Amino acid sequence: MSGVATPLVVRDARAADVPELLAMFVELAEYEDLLHELRATEKQLREALFGEHPAAEALIAELGKPPAVVGYALYFPTFSSFLGSRGTWLEDLFVRSAHRRAGVGSALLAAVAARVRERGGERLEWAALDWNEPALHFYAQLRAQTMPEWITHRLDGQQLDRLADEHRPR
Repeated sequence: MSGVATPLVVRDARAADVPELLAMFVELAEYEDLLHELRATEKQLREALFGEHPAAEALIAELGKPPAVVGYALYFPTFSSFLGSRGTWLEDLFVRSAHRRAGVGSALLAAVAARVRERGGERLEWAALDWNEPALHFYAQLRAQTMPEWITHRLDGQQLDRLADEHRPR
């Protein structure tokens, strides 16, 4: 090429993207040293994103000709009782290592923010691992607020089952 930069395209994920999304889930899990926790399957992801009642949405970032998938954002709706309005939880923002620091993450995050506003939302939230300095620096540059007074909690597996069992009629 004659020095012309290949445009970055951010688009809605399609069902045909499911295998590539799952491959990036693996890359993210490896980066976060959480591969042992990855259980998602193509069938589950296809249903979650494109089934009768989608649980989440995804955006895909592409570069080049032919286009190569270089990142994704996975997000789903939330609601704030205090604001009385919708918001969005960004579950994943991932850019393949060869394409980091090239504006891909910013473009994906901007596209998610635009979706939030288009839908009348007032809040976009996410979590980052405390050791992920590149991500924390990136978010600080965006002037994202760190919410130190809020600590994320989780119930899953046996703990979730145990609590759910307390609600079952005896």
